[in-house]
Amino acid sequence: MVTLSPIVERWGVHEIELAGPAGGNPFAEVRLSARYQFRNRIVEAEGFYDGEGVYRVRFMPDAVGPWSYTTVSNVTELDGLSGAFSVTAASPANHGPVRAVGTDFAYADGTPYLPFGTTAYHWTHDMDEERERRTLRTLAASPFNKLRMCVLPTGPMLPPEVPFAGEDPGGLDKTRFNPVFFRHLEARVRDLMELGIEADVILFHPYDGGVRGIEDMGRETDHAYLRHVIARLAAYRNVWWSAANEYDFNKSKSVEDWDDILRTIQRLDPYEHLRSIHNGTRMYEVATLYDNTKPWVTHQSIQHWDVAPTGEWLRACPKPVVLDEICYEGNIGKRWGNVTGEELVDRFWEGMTRGGYVGHGESLAGHEERAWIGNGGGLYGESPARIAFLRKIVEERRDGTVLRYLGRRQPGQVTLELPADGGYAVELIDVWNMTVTPVDGVHRERVRVGLPRRPYLALRMTKVGDR
Repeated sequence: MVTLSPIVERWGVHEIELAGPAGGNPFAEVRLSARYQFRNRIVEAEGFYDGEGVYRVRFMPDAVGPWSYTTVSNVTELDGLSGAFSVTAASPANHGPVRAVGTDFAYADGTPYLPFGTTAYHWTHDMDEERERRTLRTLAASPFNKLRMCVLPTGPMLPPEVPFAGEDPGGLDKTRFNPVFFRHLEARVRDLMELGIEADVILFHPYDGGVRGIEDMGRETDHAYLRHVIARLAAYRNVWWSAANEYDFNKSKSVEDWDDILRTIQRLDPYEHLRSIHNGTRMYEVATLYDNTKPWVTHQSIQHWDVAPTGEWLRACPKPVVLDEICYEGNIGKRWGNVTGEELVDRFWEGMTRGGYVGHGESLAGHEERAWIGNGGGLYGESPARIAFLRKIVEERRDGTVLRYLGRRQPGQVTLELPADGGYAVELIDVWNMTVTPVDGVHRERVRVGLPRRPYLALRMTKVGDR
């Protein structure tokens, strides 16, 4: 037995490595977990087979002090092994996993978290190390602190490795998993964690087209797949679970199947990472949202081109609204992938000032072999810099700050009704040109502000004194 992390920081990863049987099908036939104890509390984490006779258990401790563990297995040589380790205080950049708090988010240590997400569905699938490193450098220099990414490949892809063992695509054995694929995936999740970026892991999707049969594997196989992925990734504090991308485009699964998948994720994950499911919908015509009031959903992951219903969604379901897809800045022939940077930034401001959170995507052709939303790499659009400006504005907000976004309208002046609790400083924000201009004076009750005749303006009112 090898304990790879004898001293672990709070919300870090403790890992046990064990030698065990390699014959038969260890993925299906061997059960392994470890019961971790801190004082009178016990948390059980499932282990997994990592190939070549190696078994692992990963665990994320959430309290500082001495912990102990004992393994549990149906195999004698893996059962009843015990040990102890110490947990130190979290390092300054480690705030723990993100939780939903009312209609907002916060890290486990109470630090507020404001999701500014982007999407690169298959950035890890080609195993192109140079491009993946470039993607990480791009993210590090960007405003984005959450990345949506898929585990499963799509039907037309021919990646060097896939999640299942066997011959891809027609000879896959879905009762066995591919350690090479998963080691690569978890390394990239760790890289994101080191950058402070949440990995919104998409577990299923409807884009197989019958090539690998992954849209309709059956509940038993779905559960085995979920068990393996969760055992491998759940100990990383930056993981979120998205049950599916565009779940309602998968005609092989019913709503009851998705209920079962989400309940299974909840049951298998001892850390209660965030859980959502992303709707497909012909979003220009009708939104077929999942019932996000169900208790196994922690927040609303919504695809819709119009952010105006954000308040309605919040009233119907008082959980955070994350508009993960509102169209992409791009120039491709799909209407979801050719909005301008101005239009995308407008939707960011509109959605966030209505109480939601908004996600980015870029589908600009002509720069790389595949655009950012597919493969990562570099960002070439006009929106990321403006989203960074918005993030700075939002993060500067404090009690007594009110934002009003004027959007595409361009009135010559606007009258603001101010809260009747004191004086307010008023600033004019040009969200596209990224400027903040003070309006002279301290204002009470009401102020009329003259405006330049152009769209994409906002006003910030900040309390500066009591009445």
